[in-house]
Amino acid sequence: MSRIHITREHSLGLAEARKLALRWAQVARDHLAMQCTYEQGEAADLLHFDRAGAHGQLQVTATGFVLDAKLGLLLGAFRHRIQTEIVNNLDLLLAHQDPHAAFDEAVARRAARRSGIPKAG
Repeated sequence: MSRIHITREHSLGLAEARKLALRWAQVARDHLAMQCTYEQGEAADLLHFDRAGAHGQLQVTATGFVLDAKLGLLLGAFRHRIQTEIVNNLDLLLAHQDPHAAFDEAVARRAARRSGIPKAG
């Protein structure tokens, strides 16, 4: 089983970090078919995520995010690619950009590469 561990520091405070974590969960639900549950705490929150072949949690604090995930055998072969996508999504959220739009754009770029059609613009 492959593991992913990612940390990101921020200065948002818990309330704003919580909002970003909930946006991340929405992207995970919408684009990755993840089941997500959110546990709100006084000093830290936990976002649990799960789907076939992957599960883990995102710890949300006033000063940082810590993501720990375990990938099954099939997804484990793509660990580096999956980790890169997670890092990109967290970084987009911290930059206050729309992760939905970024995900859609990344999917379009991959489809264009596969088809050999260059992306316009």
